[in-house]
Amino acid sequence: MKKYRIEIKWGIIFSLMSLLWMVLERVTGLHDQHIEQHATYTNFVAIPAITLYVLGLLEKRKKHYGGYMSYAQGFKAGMIITLVVTVLTPLTMWLTLSIITPDFLDNARIYAVESGKMEGEAAENYFSYENYIVQSIVGAPIMGILTSAIVAIFTRKK
Repeated sequence: MKKYRIEIKWGIIFSLMSLLWMVLERVTGLHDQHIEQHATYTNFVAIPAITLYVLGLLEKRKKHYGGYMSYAQGFKAGMIITLVVTVLTPLTMWLTLSIITPDFLDNARIYAVESGKMEGEAAENYFSYENYIVQSIVGAPIMGILTSAIVAIFTRKK
């Protein structure tokens, strides 16, 4: 477990950043009065997300591999960060949807129907707690794998 301490740390930091991002979205009104802009601005979370992977892999390279790291070593480190994030995802989603922004799913459902983007039943199914948890648990490893694959290219050093 000690050899994965760096990845565990960065996975936890990533999860905390995700929670802070949700607070930021809520405070700026992207979960209620400006919900029509949510789909656009939520994508900017990629900036801190990628930054944290870069910082995590750079720390792994410096402290664990003595300043040198192959692509495979970097990718493996990124995958372990991804595993930690994925394991923490149900908790972060529960905190998000229960405490940080409990009205988000209702607001999103209402907006989707009133704007004509979805029919009532489709919006009800899509913006359900269960569906958002499943989307998050599936999405975390997909995005983590892609991010790890790309970031490992730029953090390797022979």
